[in-house]
Amino acid sequence: MPAPIDSVTALLMHDGELFLALRHPALQTFAGHQAFPGGKVDPEDTDGAAFEHPVFDGIDARLARALCRELKEELDFDLVQFADEGGVRSISACGHALTPMHIPRRFNTHFFAVHLERRPDFVLHQPEAISSKWASAQDWLSEFERGQFIIAPPTIASIRALARDPQCGHMGNLVAVAPEGQLMAIESVAGLIQIPVRSHTLPPAEHTNCYVTGELPGQRLAVDPSPCDDAELDRLSATLLAQGVNALLITHHHPDHHERADALARRHGWPIFMSARTAQRIRDRKGAAFFDGIELQLVGEGDGVASWHGEPIRVLEIPGHDDGQIALMTSQRTWCIVGDLIQGIGTVVIAKPEGDMRQYFDSMQRIIDLAPLSIFPSHGQGLGGTFRLEETLRHRKLREEHILRLHREGNSVQQMLDAIYVGVDPRLLPLARKNIESHLEKLETEGLLSG
Repeated sequence: MPAPIDSVTALLMHDGELFLALRHPALQTFAGHQAFPGGKVDPEDTDGAAFEHPVFDGIDARLARALCRELKEELDFDLVQFADEGGVRSISACGHALTPMHIPRRFNTHFFAVHLERRPDFVLHQPEAISSKWASAQDWLSEFERGQFIIAPPTIASIRALARDPQCGHMGNLVAVAPEGQLMAIESVAGLIQIPVRSHTLPPAEHTNCYVTGELPGQRLAVDPSPCDDAELDRLSATLLAQGVNALLITHHHPDHHERADALARRHGWPIFMSARTAQRIRDRKGAAFFDGIELQLVGEGDGVASWHGEPIRVLEIPGHDDGQIALMTSQRTWCIVGDLIQGIGTVVIAKPEGDMRQYFDSMQRIIDLAPLSIFPSHGQGLGGTFRLEETLRHRKLREEHILRLHREGNSVQQMLDAIYVGVDPRLLPLARKNIESHLEKLETEGLLSG
């Protein structure tokens, strides 16, 4: 595994308020998240030259250069000039965060508290951020608790520390460490816990997100527990007990969403919620014994399964990838767990007998139209807004136009595969072929193949 990449971030503070920017939803990492300005340390920042300025006293020169460069690039803000003009009271290292091991691209982020004497006029670099705001740490925290934005855990951890003590010094490690025998629990929206669980999923993904939400007393759900082996099952079991879970929910029947969920349910006497179609497909694949000794709760469109901050969490039926797939969304559309409607890592496969490309298009459009503030896929990071869904749907439509053109030119499915999926991991080509076949079936149903 590659070494973590050093990066820097600035907690810009003035008159009791803290500056954050909303990251562009098209970005590859932390899309649509509220964030402090900053970025990775570039080679140009490590040239070894001294960085002599009183306000940076005691700070590693390459980190100081990176901080200044990032602020100039993202906000058109010259930190050194501003300091020379008397606009900076102090700059100090205040914490660090090392990306957890389960994330392929890891960063070692150095946090710096920058106390300003006056508020600068920032100019946002639009490819990076689309809006920004100054607010007190307590106000930022209140918005987070209401689910009004998605944010990286180290960022909200630093905001919590500042809300407790505005003069907070060094905050140490801002990434919570999983207790011994448990898995990492990530909270990027208040009251929705993401637990990456090693699973038998499709490459390049290696984990399936198990989400925990719901209020006690009442239903406290774990969504899609699917540990790959007994050791991971034990760690997940301990984690879910610590989170107060008392029920399971399966979004659809694919094994990387329910493997060992039956063992987990029997171990603790927990019921399992799922759609009727998912239950039937699991019976067909695993046999009726999968449900022996388990209370099965069948749910469908509009059913409430738990609550979040007093809002009902309801079921949405989103067939396409799987004819029994369901999503979960709060009644105020604060967040939506979308299962395999979209992939944060890799590409969704639409394959018979459970897949239907036309339904898949309709399900994506449905969630886009509902416009939840944040969406959470089964693989990869949560995302602010529905931009990634919109782009996925747009890409699929372009792919379909390409397939239709190749078909009309007389190409076979194999020739289409060779033309479209150049350089793709050979292990994934059979799945890519299934996607082509599903597009062709959709086009046939719509009467376009004979045109």
